[in-house]
Amino acid sequence: MVESYLGLFAVAFLAATLLPAYSEVLFAGLLAAGHAPLWLWAWATAGNTLGAAVNWMLGRYLLHFQHRRWFPFKPGTLGPAQRWFQRYGVWSLLLAWAPVVGDALTFIAGFMRVRFAVFLILTAAGKGIRYAMVLALVQGVGITL
Repeated sequence: MVESYLGLFAVAFLAATLLPAYSEVLFAGLLAAGHAPLWLWAWATAGNTLGAAVNWMLGRYLLHFQHRRWFPFKPGTLGPAQRWFQRYGVWSLLLAWAPVVGDALTFIAGFMRVRFAVFLILTAAGKGIRYAMVLALVQGVGITL
């Protein structure tokens, strides 16, 4: 049972970093299999938030490598996210869960030196809301295995 929650944490963590992973699918599957909804929500939110914190650290310390071939973000991804961040400020971190631009937002937050506590609170709130919506959707549709 604990392995399921740890697995969800790991997949949610990876999904928030630069690696392709889809934690919502595992979240929905575990929910449909009868795992405790609150525990699933907590583990997924924690993993996804900590994965975003890795992006914050990368932005804080590695942006001067942006012209290297191995650098994870391309200018086409960073540009729109940076404009979004400049327009809406730290509140844009509530959208850190969004595909493609969300990872870039968390990276840019590190680059823009957003205080880590503020980053963590806003990012966790946004990611928690996303998993709550997945939870409501799966329970509302009544998916069962």
